[in-house]
Amino acid sequence: MNRWALILLWLAMTAAHADEATLSLQVTLDRLGFSPGVIDGRSGPQTRAALMAWQMANDMPPSGELTGPCVPAELPAEMLYTNVVVTTNDLAQLGPFPKDWLERARLPRMACETLTELFAERFHCRETLLRRLNPDLTNATAGTILRLPNTLSEVRLPRRAAKLRIHLVQKFIRAYDEQGRLIAHFPCSIAAREEKRPVGTLTVANVALNPNYTYDPANFPELDAQQRGYGKLIIAPGPNNPVGTAWIGLSKPGYGIHGTPHPEEIGKTESHGCFRLANWNAERLARMVEIGTPVEVVAD
Repeated sequence: MNRWALILLWLAMTAAHADEATLSLQVTLDRLGFSPGVIDGRSGPQTRAALMAWQMANDMPPSGELTGPCVPAELPAEMLYTNVVVTTNDLAQLGPFPKDWLERARLPRMACETLTELFAERFHCRETLLRRLNPDLTNATAGTILRLPNTLSEVRLPRRAAKLRIHLVQKFIRAYDEQGRLIAHFPCSIAAREEKRPVGTLTVANVALNPNYTYDPANFPELDAQQRGYGKLIIAPGPNNPVGTAWIGLSKPGYGIHGTPHPEEIGKTESHGCFRLANWNAERLARMVEIGTPVEVVAD
């Protein structure tokens, strides 16, 4: 093997180790309630923001550095991954995801379309990571064994949040206990239009898991005339429901914190006015709040 081939091999091995170290950090932070967003084994701003939040919660300098003494202990390989068997029940949970709103309204459930989407949702990871770990995933059937990031093992149960703070510029939501200590962190998306971002103090008005959704064409002026002509429609619950699998209504009418069918887009400025989280984070946050919980929206 020549010198350049050895260098390329070394670089590939180094990158693979870095990916696994980052994956370990992301899985650990996710378990602890400091979400790095969609887990993918790649370092990025959401992973650093989650690490900084964890460091602050543990009275450490919030450096966001992925290596060094101020990071959670790296998971051993045998704890980083878990093997899961695909079942007939998993296959039965799949369903179509049409673009037309009237067709959506006719469905009994807004289900995941593919096994890849289903398991990425269930294990909080990007579909590309799932395919990297399971090259034959598209051919999976009942009985197929999948290798997945171990996000569901030893998860710390959510503590009750005394207050939420939404940071608009930084695009994350943080939860605090009664002593003002930071206890959870979730990346979010915010309204695309600045006038739709409600700076100030709100409260939680209602909480619903697996909500349905009322499609109102008045909220979607970008749609074509046919879509706008349907009138209001009720969309069934499910992970591909427009508000995902959890809804936290706020005291400002029409505003809420909710899930999304597109977790990989979290952190972008793209909503009509609400605050979007990955479904698993929306569910976790919904279990941490109650009616009347203060929600502070700040501009930073």
